[in-house]
Amino acid sequence: MEQALSKMVVKAGALALTFVLLAACSPKLNWRTVQSPDQHYTALFPGKPEKINRQTTYQDQGLAQTLEALKIDDDIYSISTIKLTNKQAALTPSIVAQLQANLLERAKAEGGLVVAEDGVYQTTNHQLLPIKDHLISFVENGKVQQTMRVRWITRLSDSGAMFVYQISVLHTNRDSIDAKLLLTKEEYANFFNEFYPE
Repeated sequence: MEQALSKMVVKAGALALTFVLLAACSPKLNWRTVQSPDQHYTALFPGKPEKINRQTTYQDQGLAQTLEALKIDDDIYSISTIKLTNKQAALTPSIVAQLQANLLERAKAEGGLVVAEDGVYQTTNHQLLPIKDHLISFVENGKVQQTMRVRWITRLSDSGAMFVYQISVLHTNRDSIDAKLLLTKEEYANFFNEFYPE
């Protein structure tokens, strides 16, 4: 009897420990695949993003822009898509240059640091293509206020439309953690590695 009770206590203790460990390991991030057929991509978000569609103008040209974004604690995960018609496709290099300048030059002008890293991304048909990730530290009063990882991808669709993607994570906590050290961790890498343009 005493031996059976002892076994029950050990089993109950083991079960309780299992629940505690599972609760401790339970991620705050609820990863889900998000398909955006109109924007021609599939992505992995750490929760359900909100979607905003708007019209923007560049050099007197009306452009369709879509933003899917999600904020979790100190992080904002976002994918911005600009769709160019086949008649507007020639604007692609200047649009990408403008998007990059808006972030990279602003960070540098304020004393921040920008590091470019070589990487790859994969299309929906499993083709691996080279890409540059930019790791940015935004500085104010000599201290890092925000860090960001961003990449720009352009893809030509079968219809002749061009898609310009800006994939980014903005970490808004005021700390001095190195952008590369922080934003290459698994919870951020998943977001970038699981973005598949068509």
